[in-house]
Amino acid sequence: MESVIESTERDTKKEKQPECESCSSIQGAVEKSEAAANKQCSRLDPQEEKTKAAFVSNKRDFSDPVYKEIAASNGYINRMSKEELRAKLASLKLETRGVKDVLKKRLKSHYKKQKLLQAAQTEASSTDTYYDFICVIDFEATCEENNPNDFLHEIIEFPIVLINTRTLEVEDTFQKYVKPEVNIQLSTFCTRLTGITQDIVDKADTFPQVLQNVIDWMKSKDLGTTYKYAILTDGSWDMSKFLNVQCRISRIKYPLFAKQWINIRKSYVNFYKVPRSSTKLESMLEKLGMEYEGRPHCGLDDSKNIARIAIRMLQDGCELRVNERMHAGQLMTVAYTVPIEGGPPPQFPHSRD
Repeated sequence: MESVIESTERDTKKEKQPECESCSSIQGAVEKSEAAANKQCSRLDPQEEKTKAAFVSNKRDFSDPVYKEIAASNGYINRMSKEELRAKLASLKLETRGVKDVLKKRLKSHYKKQKLLQAAQTEASSTDTYYDFICVIDFEATCEENNPNDFLHEIIEFPIVLINTRTLEVEDTFQKYVKPEVNIQLSTFCTRLTGITQDIVDKADTFPQVLQNVIDWMKSKDLGTTYKYAILTDGSWDMSKFLNVQCRISRIKYPLFAKQWINIRKSYVNFYKVPRSSTKLESMLEKLGMEYEGRPHCGLDDSKNIARIAIRMLQDGCELRVNERMHAGQLMTVAYTVPIEGGPPPQFPHSRD
């Protein structure tokens, strides 16, 4: 929904592969690791994750020879043409869609995983640094074509798409519409944009009841108890603005389970090294070789498409992790060095005094 509000409030050089003996030897070294890649290695299984985590924690100075091998592989990959990258990815049964920079990152990540896994086969660790599930949330909220500065955006759709990070599949979805309490009458612009009609919200529950439904659904999935989870959003606004404002309107405290999240736009920029201007939902999909599926600005459809991007990033080797949080009502960045933690067991927040 962030891109919606933003839009209403403010408006090769072909690379050549050198032919030399050193390049040939590098290529041979790269291809030796392909024996372990007969199936798509989009993400390490739990045991491989533990092994890699132990190895990396013990080699923080990157002085181990394996990093020289990884650097050599990266150098060779950098000199590959787009057609060569696609051919190599296809031979490894990896995804071949996307722009050249995405393809290079995907192939580098694959070989890095293989090298680290091979180097760490004798290592062991009980630390699992990944979330079991990711909850993708993309609210729809009340809006006007030209929102005044004091306009209160009330949540009118609360969707969740649950990603299983082990299977890299969408395991379940949740969707509830919400009855607004301040801007009771939806604007024509809002209905046209979101597809949510006045009749839909009139029949819906108010936000506190919907939030309780959300919490019950999350509990039924054992999130925060049996399984470690994180929330993921397309930008900062869903949590820092829409949920924050809605909780004030509904006179309840901000829920603890939503106080930290993964801003996929930040993760996308940092992982694929693309400009921040390329992080609109449609742009991210396009660069990954995908098209939007469903109705734009339908909260559930937006969430499903964001989930597709998240899954592709996990397949490409991105370690999606919490990078933003709310503290004392303010948006803050979470440093990458902070240990990865899952969200707490979901509980209904107390009322505001």
